[in-house]
Amino acid sequence: MNTRIPTLDIRRFDTDRNAFVRELGTAYREWGFAGIRGHGIAQALIDGAYDAFKRFFALPAETKAKYHRKGTGGARGYTPFGIETAKDSLYPDLKEFYHIGRELPPGSTFADVMAPNVWPTEIADFRVKGLALYDALDALGSRVLRALALHIRLAEDFFADKTDFGNSILRPIHYPPITAPDVPNVRAGAHEDINFITLLVGASCAGLEVKSRAGEWVPFTSDADTIVVNIGDMLQRLTNHVYPSTTHRVVNPPGEGSRQPRFSVPFFLHPNPDVVLDPLPGCISADNPRRYDTSITAHEYLQERLREIKLI
Repeated sequence: MNTRIPTLDIRRFDTDRNAFVRELGTAYREWGFAGIRGHGIAQALIDGAYDAFKRFFALPAETKAKYHRKGTGGARGYTPFGIETAKDSLYPDLKEFYHIGRELPPGSTFADVMAPNVWPTEIADFRVKGLALYDALDALGSRVLRALALHIRLAEDFFADKTDFGNSILRPIHYPPITAPDVPNVRAGAHEDINFITLLVGASCAGLEVKSRAGEWVPFTSDADTIVVNIGDMLQRLTNHVYPSTTHRVVNPPGEGSRQPRFSVPFFLHPNPDVVLDPLPGCISADNPRRYDTSITAHEYLQERLREIKLI
């Protein structure tokens, strides 16, 4: 594992809180990325979800296409190859994916902007295993946000009522084997994430690279028990860039590695759709003046970004 990007044990949040908060905050200020181990998510839960997702992606293309909802920006269900394109990239990413969202309670005020989930009937355990992993990563993300809130001198529960109905997404991704010698793009082009924070399950497979402040691409292949957590653009905006959203990509591995499929499952933790992403007063200073003068809600911001990456 590349040690330049820190990996921390989140159990220290309960046993060595001040030091953990300081070290985690420092990692995010420098990298926008960190590895989190000791997260308590059972490997059996992760493996079971991966197994269900792989069985879905192995279905015939015409079967998977039944779960593609055109005109929805891929908000729920299946998105086939050749659609999502990194901002400013000439070519689409080399991937297909599925979106599992939050299960809203009846009568939710967010039902008009958060569509119901779509479940493939061919994979009997897809729903139960997908939602179990969704809930586990949602809870872990909330713990990370508690530590980040303390680092910037906010109440520990500052983010709790801003993410309890967030439009968060679990995204199983399949990158197929690369068999042509002249593929014009990488598996996922250089980009920043849209949301508050992203939790990536499955970064133990080589390919993820993070761009350092010096402009160097740094590989981040984590240990199998580590979940990679990075800052997204919404949290960067809310914190006035105290926590930077760092450019990253998934490159094509060399040699025979490119002929192997790659699977990963990021969880994009979003704020509630009505959260206003104005810079927090405590993140504005003489050394870091306010960077945004116009207000925008999380839902409005999401729509802007989905248009940029050609999902809508």
